[in-house]
Amino acid sequence: MLNLDHFLPYQLNVLASRVSSQLASVYAERFGLSIAEWRVMAHLAQNREVSVRDIQRRVDMDKSKVSRAAAHLEETGLIKKRVNAQDRRLIRLALTPKGERVFEQIVPLALDYEAQLLGELSAAEAASFRAMVDRLLAATRPADQTDAAADEAA
Repeated sequence: MLNLDHFLPYQLNVLASRVSSQLASVYAERFGLSIAEWRVMAHLAQNREVSVRDIQRRVDMDKSKVSRAAAHLEETGLIKKRVNAQDRRLIRLALTPKGERVFEQIVPLALDYEAQLLGELSAAEAASFRAMVDRLLAATRPADQTDAAADEAA
């Protein structure tokens, strides 16, 4: 018999949803960002200029959700879009200076939330948890990302 309270995929989904919602409460009211917009901004802050497809793969969100988030972020002046001159279907996204300033204000709040959450674990448990999450993420990585990661490592 399947008991959802002990079924790992279910537990991980509930945990991820709760963590995302709690973190969103940290930045949503103050900065007016949705979860999808925060994820797009975080990815751009770490990777400078990338495509919607790159973000969609990396943060595991639907392309339409990434596109809507990017459109709103562009409207509010937090990101800019650059169309490839040779192929107008290819659009690169980057944070604007305003977007960088907003993101820099959110980072300490997000890190404080992370520290508070991990504070529920001992230091050894937190380190072990991070290692286990990394292993599970690697084990569940889509094939196209596995190939890309292997190419980058070579």
